[in-house]
Amino acid sequence: MATDELSSKLNRRLQIEEGVEEAVAIDGINPQNMEPVEKSSTGSADSELGAKLLRRGELNEGVGEHLQPSMKVLNPYTEFKEFSRKQIKDMEKMFKQFDAGKDNYIDLMELKLMMEKLEAPQTHLGLKNMIKEVDEDLDNKLSFREFLLIFRKAAAGELAEDSGLSALARLSEIDVSTEGVKGAKTFFEAKVQAINQSNRFEAEIREEQESKKKEAEEKKTKQAAFRELQSAFK
Repeated sequence: MATDELSSKLNRRLQIEEGVEEAVAIDGINPQNMEPVEKSSTGSADSELGAKLLRRGELNEGVGEHLQPSMKVLNPYTEFKEFSRKQIKDMEKMFKQFDAGKDNYIDLMELKLMMEKLEAPQTHLGLKNMIKEVDEDLDNKLSFREFLLIFRKAAAGELAEDSGLSALARLSEIDVSTEGVKGAKTFFEAKVQAINQSNRFEAEIREEQESKKKEAEEKKTKQAAFRELQSAFK
């Protein structure tokens, strides 16, 4: 298989660099830079696999940092306290809208459709760079947590003005510019603002509960009125 063959060639390269074997050109591969003399039909797949295998070799040698995806369950309301419940719900709604595969991820093609819908289309490379900027687990797609990071970076002013992520946050109609404790000038101001934020969070929960209770009462009243109207015609 092409995968096994490429893995063998990469292992041989590591042995050559360590002086275990003498560099010899094999199967159309330049031993100095490991570039193929002729482009194979599976070049793209082999290139991607080669990069992953090479990174694995670097990690085994202690070069580079190995990032593991977080296994903890995301609670956006506690982890992203700078946003209100309404903002997070709006972000979740937007995320699910473009998660066409319903796998709780937004891949490159789904991100492409999102940016086109926002009338800010990006190139293929631009889309890859957008994912790369917040892709903490290096899986080349956006989880909901990574999607929220876009808005966190936007609120903190950490996105380049002309970047694709900046355009996404700006055109999403989710205002994050005045939220959170990012703008507090002193520690005490930040503490006071955090307390106010906690109170606001509790108030939003109570407001949601009151709204649901009111809807239930209105539904009950309408049902009673309908039954009364039915009995009048009997």
